[in-house]
Amino acid sequence: MYHYDPNTALEELTEDATLPNPVHVRDMILRKHPTADRALELNRQFVEYQKLFGEAQKLGKEILKQLAA
Repeated sequence: MYHYDPNTALEELTEDATLPNPVHVRDMILRKHPTADRALELNRQFVEYQKLFGEAQKLGKEILKQLAA
């Protein structure tokens, strides 16, 4: 389970093409205790990830609704 292990999450992403939930990615960042500069950069990337994750989820849901109809 990838919830708190970035290495496992990366392995699962490679194998299953599934993205970890942004909540878990945020927790991974916090558990690493990055330096202030690194934390700022990771936060910028995380905000973009969170936005794109939501958009992909919305698009995927719409496709599935159409397929289920």
